[in-house]
Amino acid sequence: MQQQWHPHNYAKYIRHVQHIQHQHMRQVRHVRHIRHQMVRPPRRPYRVVRRMPGPFVPLVVLLGVGAVVLVVMTVVALIVFGLFLLVPVLAAGLAVRAATKQRHQVRTRPPAPVFGPPRPMVAPPLVDPWRRAKHDFARLRQSYAAYECDPLAVLRLPALADVTVPSTARFIEAFAEAQALDTDAPPPPAHRGQYLVAVERACRAWAAAREAAERIQSSHLPEQERVLVDRIVRLLTTARDSDNDAERLVAYAKARNDLIRLEKTGRFHLPRPAKAMIDSASRGQLPA
Repeated sequence: MQQQWHPHNYAKYIRHVQHIQHQHMRQVRHVRHIRHQMVRPPRRPYRVVRRMPGPFVPLVVLLGVGAVVLVVMTVVALIVFGLFLLVPVLAAGLAVRAATKQRHQVRTRPPAPVFGPPRPMVAPPLVDPWRRAKHDFARLRQSYAAYECDPLAVLRLPALADVTVPSTARFIEAFAEAQALDTDAPPPPAHRGQYLVAVERACRAWAAAREAAERIQSSHLPEQERVLVDRIVRLLTTARDSDNDAERLVAYAKARNDLIRLEKTGRFHLPRPAKAMIDSASRGQLPA
């Protein structure tokens, strides 16, 4: 009777076949290993061998050193060659410049003096000390009048119109003395000497008073009055620079009112010519 084939028996058979194949391969590898051991010669023990540098290393070092030396020598040769070329060029340039300068000096040199009989010396014109003092006093009087007729100048230098300032008081006194000694015709010698001294003292006093006024400005006035002075200066500047008649008249009118308020304090007094100029301008007349 025929035996039936079961899948479990088939799997068992496959595993058995694989096991036999595995055993066979192990035997084959073992035989190969034994044969290899029989054919291969025995190994020698390892040892450290120090190799000497080849012949190319010193050659490369020598070539590198030679290249560096060659580059340095080339640079030095170029510098020396450049100096040899530059020195003659500089020398030629200096020579050309010296020749040009000498030629220019020759052209601009004054002609040689012609020797001959000496020329008669002309005496300088004699200046009469009295006339010179009279001229100086006229110039001083003109400067003082220009200051008194300019409201902006008075407001910028109020100390020059304030007789309580010592430098201004000394100037007014010296100016009055010179004014009293001034004459149209040449005076006698005694009067002339006094006039010369008075004019010289008045000029020095004017310079000192103006310098002191520029240094003081409006610092001797109280704060409220300084604010008014600055406001009037701005108004007068606007009126002077404006091209609009209405704007100019309004600025002059405001400046006139502020001046009235300023003079009521008793510490500031505008000279009459300056006050007259502002009054005429505020009425619509252009200042002279």
